[in-house]
Amino acid sequence: MTPMVEAAEITRTPLRAAPPTWLVVALTCAGQFLVVLDVSVVNVALPSMRTGLGLSEQGLQWVVNAYSIAFAGFMLLGGRAGDLYGRKRMFLIGLGLFTLASLGGGLAQEEWQLLVARAVQGLGAAVLAPSTLTILTASVPEGAARARAIGTWTAVGAGGGAAGGLVGGLLVETLSWRWVLLINVPVGAVVLCAAAWFLTEGRAGDGRRLDLPGALLVTGGLGTLAYGISQTEAAGWTAAATLLPLLAGLALIGLFLAVEARTESPLMPLGLLKLRSVSSANVAMFLCGFAMFCMWFFMTLYAQNVLGYTPLEAGLALVPSSLAVIFGSKIAPRLMRGVGTRNVAVLGTLVAVAGFAWQSTMTPEGAYATTILVPGVLMMLGAGLAATPLASLATSGAAPEEAGLVSGLVNTSRTMGGSLGLAVLSTLAAARSAGSGTPEALTEGYALAFRVGTGVLAVGVLLMWVWLPRTVREHERVSAPPGSADGGHRCASRRPYRGRRGPWAARRRSFGPGAE
Repeated sequence: MTPMVEAAEITRTPLRAAPPTWLVVALTCAGQFLVVLDVSVVNVALPSMRTGLGLSEQGLQWVVNAYSIAFAGFMLLGGRAGDLYGRKRMFLIGLGLFTLASLGGGLAQEEWQLLVARAVQGLGAAVLAPSTLTILTASVPEGAARARAIGTWTAVGAGGGAAGGLVGGLLVETLSWRWVLLINVPVGAVVLCAAAWFLTEGRAGDGRRLDLPGALLVTGGLGTLAYGISQTEAAGWTAAATLLPLLAGLALIGLFLAVEARTESPLMPLGLLKLRSVSSANVAMFLCGFAMFCMWFFMTLYAQNVLGYTPLEAGLALVPSSLAVIFGSKIAPRLMRGVGTRNVAVLGTLVAVAGFAWQSTMTPEGAYATTILVPGVLMMLGAGLAATPLASLATSGAAPEEAGLVSGLVNTSRTMGGSLGLAVLSTLAAARSAGSGTPEALTEGYALAFRVGTGVLAVGVLLMWVWLPRTVREHERVSAPPGSADGGHRCASRRPYRGRRGPWAARRRSFGPGAE
């Protein structure tokens, strides 16, 4: 190509200056806020949704799980799509799909329409969420600045989950339950326009294809497994209506692992799990999500169905918990520098264990301070403290071209744990209540859910202490060239993952730190 042609091409496609870091953080956090908000915002609206659309008991659970299962099942596909086709592009596609599905759900006239809209919302969120963390980490240098940015991203995401009760209660009382979904439309449109204008494209793609069969298998397996668990309440564990979906779900997940081990371009390269930071942090995320995801669901039902709070009062009652999770997420980076990443994750989970144990002592006549305020603050303070170090550990060992995949895996582990946790704990709570709607029976069911959550988190504490690396830099190190971005030391685990197939591995070696 001649210099004249090169100059003409440069003139036709001028490079746009990179946006300020604070603006990138703000836009990615806005996207993450919407994604996480919609996991929890419907909780206080469930009684109103049941009245408006005639939802069944299982329908109430699936209003939450249709979103979270699609979210978890397609998260890895969304992360890989960002790596291959561009993180900004996937951010815009995911946010657009999420916004349109919110409109459809807000206008739904039948139960199936609402559930389909919630599933499509989850699909949009699965495409959007990995791009938020990947764009952020690609724009902020590794070190203290990135830790602060991840802390802000975690705090905003946690705040979205925490604010769901208040936002949902306010919208239900002042407008209607439909606005817990319709509110996403104007907000999503504003963020979509700002992101399209200001964000710059970035990718580390190598032309590989998306593993759509893997995404369908893991989503189908998770959804079928959750359905089987929910059937145990009505049919029992030994009935065909329970055993068939349980076995089918396990078979689909097993088939997913077999496909991933053999395909040339797997959705989840199983070799990544050999990295201690990736595998240990994601298992810890799964266990934390199993218990903590359900906290808002049961707390809002307890406040309304047992203590007699209105939707707005239930939302206001959980405001201190919302502030606690944000506070925990913001102070976590400082504590990580002082006492170590692993220690902060363990400390946060121990605080959450104390809150769950306290909450499991709830009574039908409980006072606000002792049955909602203090245990809620402890649970969410612990969640905020644990989330940032676990996210930092999980993303610290991957090569640049795996950034979207590992970011998706972090969210997948937490949300998949939450989906299965909601199915298991709500089934246990309903079984303990034995179909009775009295405050005493409901309280017994909710208390059992929190006791089981306490045990799961206690197992998580033990696992974190034994398995997690001490810090985000505690990996096998090799020498790096002088003046490199990592201060003269490069983590060996950051070398690109080399898969089973030779041609793929050869292509992957062509990427370096500048691939972004």
